[in-house]
Amino acid sequence: MFDWATQPFYTLGLTFIFGPYFASVSADYFLNTGLDQGSADARAQMIWSWGQAVAGFFVAIIGVFAGAYADSTHRRMPWLWASSAVFVVCSWLLWYMVPDGSAMWSSLIIFSTAFVAAELAVVFTNAVLPSLGNRHDIGEISANGAALGYLGGILSLTIMLFFFFDEGGKTFMIGLLPGFGLLDAGSREGTRAVGPLIAIWYTVFMIPFFACVHEDKSSIKQGGLRQAMASLKLSLQGLVKRQSLFAFLGAQMFYRDALNGLYAFGGIYAVLILGWGQTQLGIFAVIGCISAVLVTWVSGKYDRNFGPLPVIYFHIYILIAVSLCMIGLSRTSFYGFGFTAGSTLPDVMFYIFGLAIGGSGGGIYAASRSMMFRHTNPDRPNESFGLFSLAGKATAFLAPLLIGIFTFLLNDAALGFLPVVGLFVVGMLLLRWVSPEGDQT
Repeated sequence: MFDWATQPFYTLGLTFIFGPYFASVSADYFLNTGLDQGSADARAQMIWSWGQAVAGFFVAIIGVFAGAYADSTHRRMPWLWASSAVFVVCSWLLWYMVPDGSAMWSSLIIFSTAFVAAELAVVFTNAVLPSLGNRHDIGEISANGAALGYLGGILSLTIMLFFFFDEGGKTFMIGLLPGFGLLDAGSREGTRAVGPLIAIWYTVFMIPFFACVHEDKSSIKQGGLRQAMASLKLSLQGLVKRQSLFAFLGAQMFYRDALNGLYAFGGIYAVLILGWGQTQLGIFAVIGCISAVLVTWVSGKYDRNFGPLPVIYFHIYILIAVSLCMIGLSRTSFYGFGFTAGSTLPDVMFYIFGLAIGGSGGGIYAASRSMMFRHTNPDRPNESFGLFSLAGKATAFLAPLLIGIFTFLLNDAALGFLPVVGLFVVGMLLLRWVSPEGDQT
Protein backbone atom coordinates (compact mmCIF):
# COMPACT_ATOMS: atom_id res chain seq x y z
CA MET A 1 0.00 0.00 0.00
CA PHE A 2 2.89 2.38 0.71
CA ASP A 3 4.35 1.86 -2.77
CA TRP A 4 0.90 2.54 -4.22
CA ALA A 5 0.57 5.75 -2.18
CA THR A 6 4.01 7.20 -2.96
CA GLN A 7 4.53 6.23 -6.60
CA PRO A 8 2.57 9.20 -8.05
CA PHE A 9 5.23 11.54 -6.63
CA TYR A 10 7.92 9.81 -8.66
CA THR A 11 5.76 9.20 -11.75
CA LEU A 12 3.92 12.53 -11.89
CA GLY A 13 6.21 14.78 -9.89
CA LEU A 14 9.76 13.75 -10.63
CA THR A 15 9.61 12.27 -14.10
CA PHE A 16 6.61 12.95 -16.33
CA ILE A 17 4.57 16.00 -15.30
CA PHE A 18 6.08 18.44 -12.83
CA GLY A 19 9.74 17.90 -13.79
CA PRO A 20 9.21 18.59 -17.52
CA TYR A 21 6.81 21.46 -16.70
CA PHE A 22 9.45 22.98 -14.44
CA ALA A 23 12.05 22.60 -17.20
CA SER A 24 9.78 24.21 -19.79
CA VAL A 25 8.92 27.17 -17.54
CA SER A 26 12.55 27.61 -16.48
CA ALA A 27 13.84 27.46 -20.06
CA ASP A 28 11.33 30.15 -21.12
CA TYR A 29 12.33 32.26 -18.12
CA PHE A 30 16.02 32.11 -19.03
CA LEU A 31 15.24 32.68 -22.70
CA ASN A 32 13.51 35.92 -21.73
CA THR A 33 16.66 37.05 -19.91
CA GLY A 34 18.54 37.12 -23.21
CA LEU A 35 20.05 33.64 -23.44
CA ASP A 36 19.83 31.70 -26.70
CA GLN A 37 17.61 28.64 -26.82
CA GLY A 38 20.41 26.09 -26.31
CA SER A 39 21.87 27.97 -23.35
CA ALA A 40 18.43 28.48 -21.80
CA ASP A 41 17.70 24.74 -22.07
CA ALA A 42 21.06 23.90 -20.54
CA ARG A 43 20.51 26.37 -17.69
CA ALA A 44 17.07 24.88 -16.94
CA GLN A 45 18.54 21.38 -16.77
CA MET A 46 21.40 22.63 -14.62
CA ILE A 47 19.27 24.21 -11.87
CA TRP A 48 17.00 21.14 -11.72
CA SER A 49 20.12 19.02 -11.27
CA TRP A 50 21.35 21.23 -8.45
CA GLY A 51 18.03 20.90 -6.64
CA GLN A 52 18.19 17.11 -6.92
CA ALA A 53 21.81 17.12 -5.76
CA VAL A 54 21.05 19.09 -2.59
CA ALA A 55 18.00 16.93 -1.83
CA GLY A 56 20.06 13.77 -2.25
CA PHE A 57 22.67 15.07 0.16
CA PHE A 58 20.08 15.67 2.88
CA VAL A 59 18.48 12.25 2.35
CA ALA A 60 21.87 10.59 2.71
CA ILE A 61 22.68 12.34 5.98
CA ILE A 62 19.27 12.28 7.66
CA GLY A 63 18.24 8.77 6.56
CA VAL A 64 21.01 6.79 8.20
CA PHE A 65 20.93 8.73 11.48
CA ALA A 66 17.14 8.60 11.72
CA GLY A 67 17.24 4.86 10.98
CA ALA A 68 19.80 4.25 13.71
CA TYR A 69 17.74 6.26 16.20
CA ALA A 70 14.56 4.36 15.28
CA ASP A 71 16.37 1.07 15.90
CA SER A 72 17.57 2.26 19.30
CA THR A 73 13.96 2.86 20.38
CA HIS A 74 12.23 0.26 18.16
CA ARG A 75 9.97 3.05 16.93
CA ARG A 76 9.58 3.97 13.29
CA MET A 77 5.98 5.19 13.08
CA PRO A 78 6.56 8.69 14.55
CA TRP A 79 9.25 9.25 11.90
CA LEU A 80 6.88 8.04 9.20
CA TRP A 81 4.12 10.33 10.45
CA ALA A 82 6.45 13.34 10.48
CA SER A 83 7.92 12.72 7.03
CA SER A 84 4.41 12.12 5.65
CA ALA A 85 3.16 15.45 7.00
CA VAL A 86 6.05 17.36 5.41
CA PHE A 87 5.57 15.46 2.15
CA VAL A 88 1.84 16.24 1.88
CA VAL A 89 2.27 19.95 2.62
CA CYS A 90 5.16 20.42 0.19
CA SER A 91 3.45 18.43 -2.57
CA TRP A 92 0.36 20.61 -2.27
CA LEU A 93 2.48 23.77 -2.53
CA LEU A 94 3.70 22.75 -6.01
CA TRP A 95 0.42 24.28 -7.18
CA TYR A 96 2.07 27.69 -6.95
CA MET A 97 4.62 27.02 -9.73
CA VAL A 98 3.08 29.57 -12.10
CA PRO A 99 4.08 29.65 -15.81
CA ASP A 100 5.78 33.06 -15.72
CA GLY A 101 8.69 31.60 -13.71
CA SER A 102 8.28 33.96 -10.75
CA ALA A 103 7.99 31.01 -8.35
CA MET A 104 10.77 28.99 -9.99
CA TRP A 105 13.28 29.06 -7.13
CA SER A 106 10.77 28.60 -4.32
CA SER A 107 9.14 25.71 -6.19
CA LEU A 108 12.53 24.07 -6.67
CA ILE A 109 13.13 24.25 -2.90
CA ILE A 110 9.64 22.96 -2.11
CA PHE A 111 9.94 20.04 -4.53
CA SER A 112 13.37 19.13 -3.15
CA THR A 113 11.96 19.16 0.40
CA ALA A 114 9.10 16.88 -0.66
CA PHE A 115 11.66 14.55 -2.24
CA VAL A 116 13.63 14.35 1.02
CA ALA A 117 10.47 13.60 3.01
CA ALA A 118 9.38 10.90 0.54
CA GLU A 119 12.76 9.18 0.64
CA LEU A 120 12.85 9.21 4.45
CA ALA A 121 9.42 7.57 4.51
CA VAL A 122 10.82 4.89 2.18
CA VAL A 123 13.61 4.13 4.68
CA PHE A 124 11.17 3.25 7.46
CA THR A 125 8.75 1.25 5.32
CA ASN A 126 11.57 -0.73 3.68
CA ALA A 127 12.64 -1.76 7.18
CA VAL A 128 9.40 -3.75 7.43
CA LEU A 129 10.45 -5.95 4.48
CA PRO A 130 12.59 -8.50 6.42
CA SER A 131 9.57 -9.47 8.53
CA LEU A 132 7.46 -10.41 5.49
CA GLY A 133 9.18 -13.60 4.31
CA ASN A 134 12.30 -15.73 3.96
CA ARG A 135 15.29 -15.19 1.67
CA HIS A 136 13.70 -17.14 -1.19
CA ASP A 137 10.35 -15.33 -1.04
CA ILE A 138 11.50 -11.80 -0.30
CA GLY A 139 12.58 -10.99 -3.86
CA GLU A 140 9.17 -11.84 -5.26
CA ILE A 141 7.46 -9.97 -2.41
CA SER A 142 9.60 -6.91 -3.09
CA ALA A 143 8.89 -7.08 -6.82
CA ASN A 144 5.13 -7.53 -6.32
CA GLY A 145 5.03 -4.52 -4.00
CA ALA A 146 6.96 -2.40 -6.48
CA ALA A 147 4.75 -3.59 -9.35
CA LEU A 148 1.64 -2.62 -7.36
CA GLY A 149 3.20 0.79 -6.83
CA TYR A 150 3.72 1.22 -10.57
CA LEU A 151 0.07 0.29 -11.12
CA GLY A 152 -0.77 3.16 -8.79
CA GLY A 153 1.49 5.34 -10.90
CA ILE A 154 -0.41 4.34 -14.05
CA LEU A 155 -3.82 5.05 -12.51
CA SER A 156 -2.78 8.42 -11.08
CA LEU A 157 -1.14 9.33 -14.41
CA THR A 158 -4.32 8.40 -16.28
CA ILE A 159 -6.39 10.62 -13.99
CA MET A 160 -3.91 13.47 -14.39
CA LEU A 161 -3.68 13.24 -18.18
CA PHE A 162 -7.36 12.75 -18.97
CA PHE A 163 -8.92 15.19 -16.50
CA PHE A 164 -6.34 17.84 -15.56
CA PHE A 165 -3.38 18.05 -17.89
CA ASP A 166 -3.89 21.08 -20.13
CA GLU A 167 -1.63 21.24 -23.16
CA GLY A 168 -3.27 23.57 -25.67
CA GLY A 169 -6.13 24.23 -23.27
CA LYS A 170 -7.57 20.71 -23.41
CA THR A 171 -6.76 17.49 -21.56
CA PHE A 172 -4.84 14.57 -23.04
CA MET A 173 -6.56 12.66 -25.88
CA ILE A 174 -10.19 13.09 -24.76
CA GLY A 175 -10.03 16.89 -25.00
CA LEU A 176 -11.87 17.98 -21.87
CA LEU A 177 -11.44 21.35 -20.23
CA PRO A 178 -8.96 20.92 -17.33
CA GLY A 179 -10.61 20.08 -14.03
CA PHE A 180 -14.01 19.78 -15.78
CA GLY A 181 -13.83 23.47 -16.65
CA LEU A 182 -13.04 24.61 -13.11
CA LEU A 183 -9.35 25.28 -13.82
CA ASP A 184 -7.81 27.99 -15.99
CA ALA A 185 -5.77 26.50 -18.84
CA GLY A 186 -4.16 29.87 -19.55
CA SER A 187 -2.51 29.81 -16.13
CA ARG A 188 -1.68 26.09 -16.52
CA GLU A 189 -3.81 25.31 -13.48
CA GLY A 190 -4.57 21.85 -14.83
CA THR A 191 -0.88 20.96 -14.97
CA ARG A 192 -0.18 22.67 -11.63
CA ALA A 193 -2.90 20.51 -10.06
CA VAL A 194 -0.33 17.70 -10.08
CA GLY A 195 0.86 18.86 -6.64
CA PRO A 196 -2.54 18.70 -4.89
CA LEU A 197 -3.30 15.42 -6.69
CA ILE A 198 -0.10 13.83 -5.31
CA ALA A 199 -0.91 15.13 -1.81
CA ILE A 200 -4.52 13.90 -1.85
CA TRP A 201 -3.57 10.52 -3.31
CA TYR A 202 -0.93 9.95 -0.63
CA THR A 203 -3.24 11.00 2.18
CA VAL A 204 -6.14 8.79 1.06
CA PHE A 205 -4.09 5.63 0.48
CA MET A 206 -1.90 5.97 3.55
CA ILE A 207 -4.97 5.90 5.80
CA PRO A 208 -5.31 2.08 5.54
CA PHE A 209 -1.53 1.74 5.97
CA PHE A 210 -1.53 3.69 9.23
CA ALA A 211 -4.71 1.91 10.34
CA CYS A 212 -3.26 -1.56 9.79
CA VAL A 213 0.44 -1.15 10.61
CA HIS A 214 1.10 -0.89 14.33
CA GLU A 215 4.25 -1.16 16.39
CA ASP A 216 4.53 -3.77 19.09
CA LYS A 217 4.46 -1.60 22.19
CA SER A 218 6.14 -4.32 24.23
CA SER A 219 9.23 -4.01 22.02
CA ILE A 220 9.53 -0.23 22.41
CA LYS A 221 12.48 0.65 24.59
CA GLN A 222 14.25 3.69 25.94
CA GLY A 223 16.87 4.57 23.38
CA GLY A 224 18.54 7.79 22.55
CA LEU A 225 20.91 9.64 20.33
CA ARG A 226 24.02 8.47 22.18
CA GLN A 227 23.03 4.81 21.94
CA ALA A 228 22.01 5.18 18.30
CA MET A 229 25.29 6.84 17.32
CA ALA A 230 27.34 4.22 19.18
CA SER A 231 25.54 1.41 17.38
CA LEU A 232 25.84 3.18 14.04
CA LYS A 233 29.56 3.68 14.58
CA LEU A 234 30.03 -0.04 15.20
CA SER A 235 28.01 -0.88 12.10
CA LEU A 236 30.01 1.49 9.91
CA GLN A 237 33.29 0.15 11.30
CA GLY A 238 32.11 -3.39 10.62
CA LEU A 239 31.30 -2.60 6.98
CA VAL A 240 34.96 -2.83 6.03
CA LYS A 241 35.09 -6.39 7.37
CA ARG A 242 31.96 -7.46 5.48
CA GLN A 243 33.25 -7.46 1.92
CA SER A 244 30.00 -8.49 0.25
CA LEU A 245 27.89 -5.86 2.04
CA PHE A 246 30.52 -3.17 1.53
CA ALA A 247 30.75 -3.93 -2.20
CA PHE A 248 26.97 -4.10 -2.61
CA LEU A 249 26.37 -0.77 -0.89
CA GLY A 250 29.10 0.79 -3.00
CA ALA A 251 27.74 -0.73 -6.21
CA GLN A 252 24.17 0.35 -5.69
CA MET A 253 25.36 3.76 -4.56
CA PHE A 254 26.53 4.31 -8.14
CA TYR A 255 23.99 2.43 -10.24
CA ARG A 256 20.99 3.76 -8.31
CA ASP A 257 22.39 7.26 -8.59
CA ALA A 258 22.65 6.80 -12.35
CA LEU A 259 19.09 5.43 -12.47
CA ASN A 260 17.79 8.39 -10.48
CA GLY A 261 19.53 10.61 -13.02
CA LEU A 262 17.56 8.92 -15.80
CA TYR A 263 14.32 9.29 -13.85
CA ALA A 264 14.92 12.93 -12.99
CA PHE A 265 16.08 14.01 -16.44
CA GLY A 266 14.42 11.59 -18.88
CA GLY A 267 11.31 13.68 -19.39
CA ILE A 268 13.31 16.90 -19.28
CA TYR A 269 15.65 15.49 -21.93
CA ALA A 270 12.70 14.75 -24.21
CA VAL A 271 11.41 18.31 -23.83
CA LEU A 272 14.77 20.02 -24.34
CA ILE A 273 16.34 17.77 -26.99
CA LEU A 274 13.40 16.41 -28.97
CA GLY A 275 11.03 19.33 -28.37
CA TRP A 276 8.29 17.08 -27.04
CA GLY A 277 5.00 18.47 -25.86
CA GLN A 278 2.94 17.14 -23.02
CA THR A 279 0.92 14.76 -25.24
CA GLN A 280 4.07 12.89 -26.27
CA LEU A 281 5.29 12.93 -22.68
CA GLY A 282 1.96 11.45 -21.62
CA ILE A 283 2.32 8.55 -24.04
CA PHE A 284 5.93 8.10 -22.92
CA ALA A 285 4.82 8.00 -19.30
CA VAL A 286 2.06 5.47 -19.85
CA ILE A 287 4.22 2.97 -21.74
CA GLY A 288 7.05 3.42 -19.24
CA CYS A 289 4.75 2.66 -16.30
CA ILE A 290 3.17 -0.34 -18.00
CA SER A 291 6.63 -1.69 -18.75
CA ALA A 292 7.63 -1.13 -15.12
CA VAL A 293 4.69 -3.19 -13.86
CA LEU A 294 5.27 -6.13 -16.19
CA VAL A 295 9.07 -6.27 -16.07
CA THR A 296 9.20 -5.79 -12.29
CA TRP A 297 6.73 -8.65 -11.82
CA VAL A 298 8.70 -10.94 -14.16
CA SER A 299 11.96 -9.94 -12.46
CA GLY A 300 10.50 -11.07 -9.16
CA LYS A 301 9.96 -14.54 -10.61
CA TYR A 302 13.58 -14.70 -11.79
CA ASP A 303 14.73 -13.39 -8.41
CA ARG A 304 12.92 -16.24 -6.67
CA ASN A 305 14.56 -18.85 -8.92
CA PHE A 306 18.05 -17.43 -9.45
CA GLY A 307 18.50 -14.79 -6.75
CA PRO A 308 18.66 -11.00 -7.11
CA LEU A 309 22.26 -10.60 -8.33
CA PRO A 310 21.77 -11.89 -11.91
CA VAL A 311 18.64 -9.74 -12.17
CA ILE A 312 20.61 -6.64 -11.17
CA TYR A 313 23.35 -7.38 -13.72
CA PHE A 314 20.83 -7.82 -16.53
CA HIS A 315 19.08 -4.53 -15.88
CA ILE A 316 22.34 -2.59 -15.60
CA TYR A 317 23.35 -3.80 -19.08
CA ILE A 318 20.00 -2.62 -20.45
CA LEU A 319 20.27 0.80 -18.78
CA ILE A 320 23.84 1.36 -20.02
CA ALA A 321 22.72 0.63 -23.58
CA VAL A 322 19.76 3.01 -23.26
CA SER A 323 21.93 5.80 -21.81
CA LEU A 324 24.40 5.52 -24.69
CA CYS A 325 21.57 5.66 -27.20
CA MET A 326 20.05 8.75 -25.56
CA ILE A 327 23.33 10.65 -25.76
CA GLY A 328 23.55 10.11 -29.52
CA LEU A 329 19.93 10.94 -30.31
CA SER A 330 18.66 14.32 -31.46
CA ARG A 331 15.72 15.60 -33.48
CA THR A 332 17.76 15.37 -36.71
CA SER A 333 20.23 12.50 -36.26
CA PHE A 334 21.46 9.49 -34.30
CA TYR A 335 25.24 9.41 -33.87
CA GLY A 336 25.71 11.22 -37.17
CA PHE A 337 23.13 9.26 -39.16
CA GLY A 338 20.63 11.84 -40.32
CA PHE A 339 16.84 11.56 -40.25
CA THR A 340 14.62 12.88 -43.00
CA ALA A 341 12.83 16.13 -42.26
CA GLY A 342 9.77 15.53 -40.13
CA SER A 343 10.77 11.94 -39.35
CA THR A 344 9.03 10.33 -36.38
CA LEU A 345 11.89 7.84 -35.90
CA PRO A 346 13.49 9.86 -33.05
CA ASP A 347 10.15 9.78 -31.22
CA VAL A 348 9.70 6.03 -31.75
CA MET A 349 13.24 5.41 -30.52
CA PHE A 350 12.67 7.46 -27.38
CA TYR A 351 9.43 5.60 -26.67
CA ILE A 352 11.46 2.38 -26.80
CA PHE A 353 13.96 3.94 -24.41
CA GLY A 354 11.04 4.69 -22.11
CA LEU A 355 10.00 1.04 -22.15
CA ALA A 356 13.53 0.02 -21.19
CA ILE A 357 13.99 2.66 -18.48
CA GLY A 358 10.62 1.94 -16.90
CA GLY A 359 11.03 -1.83 -16.96
CA SER A 360 14.66 -2.06 -15.90
CA GLY A 361 14.28 0.73 -13.36
CA GLY A 362 11.51 -1.16 -11.59
CA GLY A 363 13.28 -4.49 -11.85
CA ILE A 364 16.60 -3.27 -10.49
CA TYR A 365 14.98 -1.45 -7.56
CA ALA A 366 13.01 -4.52 -6.44
CA ALA A 367 16.05 -6.79 -6.86
CA SER A 368 18.21 -4.34 -4.89
CA ARG A 369 15.79 -4.42 -1.96
CA SER A 370 15.90 -8.20 -2.13
CA MET A 371 19.73 -8.17 -2.16
CA MET A 372 19.74 -5.83 0.85
CA PHE A 373 17.54 -8.29 2.73
CA ARG A 374 20.29 -10.89 2.27
CA HIS A 375 22.68 -8.47 4.00
CA THR A 376 20.33 -7.30 6.79
CA ASN A 377 20.93 -8.01 10.45
CA PRO A 378 17.49 -9.15 11.69
CA ASP A 379 17.97 -7.19 14.92
CA ARG A 380 18.60 -3.85 13.21
CA PRO A 381 16.42 -3.59 10.08
CA ASN A 382 15.89 0.20 10.30
CA GLU A 383 19.61 0.85 10.47
CA SER A 384 20.29 -1.65 7.69
CA PHE A 385 17.80 0.00 5.36
CA GLY A 386 19.06 3.37 6.55
CA LEU A 387 22.46 2.28 5.26
CA PHE A 388 20.69 1.06 2.11
CA SER A 389 19.21 4.51 1.73
CA LEU A 390 22.53 6.13 2.60
CA ALA A 391 24.30 4.10 -0.07
CA GLY A 392 21.53 4.89 -2.52
CA LYS A 393 21.65 8.58 -1.67
CA ALA A 394 25.18 9.20 -0.34
CA THR A 395 26.15 10.21 -3.85
CA ALA A 396 22.60 11.05 -4.93
CA PHE A 397 23.93 14.51 -5.56
CA LEU A 398 26.61 13.09 -7.87
CA ALA A 399 24.56 12.28 -10.99
CA PRO A 400 22.62 15.57 -10.92
CA LEU A 401 25.81 17.47 -10.08
CA LEU A 402 27.83 15.82 -12.86
CA ILE A 403 24.98 16.27 -15.32
CA GLY A 404 24.85 19.94 -14.31
CA ILE A 405 28.63 20.36 -14.64
CA PHE A 406 28.85 18.58 -18.00
CA THR A 407 25.82 20.49 -19.29
CA PHE A 408 27.38 23.77 -18.18
CA LEU A 409 30.86 23.05 -19.56
CA LEU A 410 29.67 21.58 -22.86
CA ASN A 411 26.59 23.81 -23.13
CA ASP A 412 24.75 20.76 -24.48
CA ALA A 413 21.87 19.01 -22.71
CA ALA A 414 22.50 15.71 -24.57
CA LEU A 415 26.21 15.46 -23.77
CA GLY A 416 25.34 16.36 -20.19
CA PHE A 417 24.15 12.75 -19.85
CA LEU A 418 27.65 11.29 -20.28
CA PRO A 419 28.28 10.83 -16.51
CA VAL A 420 25.25 8.52 -16.22
CA VAL A 421 27.00 5.86 -18.29
CA GLY A 422 30.12 6.06 -16.15
CA LEU A 423 28.15 5.66 -12.93
CA PHE A 424 26.40 2.54 -14.24
CA VAL A 425 29.75 1.02 -15.26
CA VAL A 426 31.34 1.68 -11.85
CA GLY A 427 28.36 0.12 -10.08
CA MET A 428 28.50 -2.96 -12.29
CA LEU A 429 32.23 -3.44 -11.65
CA LEU A 430 31.76 -3.30 -7.88
CA LEU A 431 29.19 -6.11 -8.04
CA ARG A 432 32.06 -8.53 -8.71
CA TRP A 433 32.75 -8.66 -4.96
CA VAL A 434 29.12 -9.23 -3.92
CA SER A 435 28.19 -12.72 -2.68
CA PRO A 436 24.98 -14.01 -4.32
CA GLU A 437 23.93 -15.39 -0.91
CA GLY A 438 24.62 -12.17 0.97
CA ASP A 439 25.87 -11.77 4.53
CA GLN A 440 23.57 -11.30 7.55
CA THR A 441 26.22 -11.25 10.27
